Amino acid sequence: MDSRIGELRCKEVINVTDGSRYGYVGDVEVDLETGKVQALIVPGRLRLFGLLGREAERVFPWAAVRRFGEDIILVEDAPAALPRRGRR
Repeated sequence: MDSRIGELRCKEVINVTDGSRYGYVGDVEVDLETGKVQALIVPGRLRLFGLLGREAERVFPWAAVRRFGEDIILVEDAPAALPRRGRR
């Protein structure tokens, strides 16, 4: 199955071990030297309708990705949480 990076934004990330739903892919980390995808980044959930900001982003290393479906991405490991990045 071929997929473009832009199409990943429409796929929900779900943990296969416990069924946790983390949200939709917001960004992809790519190694510019090799052109390989390093990680999938899921933005944190809104807190109090966005008035209190967002939770930390979740980063899923490419090694944690187990399977791609039509509308989901299955991952095996728990994500690493990163502090929210500032706007550029």
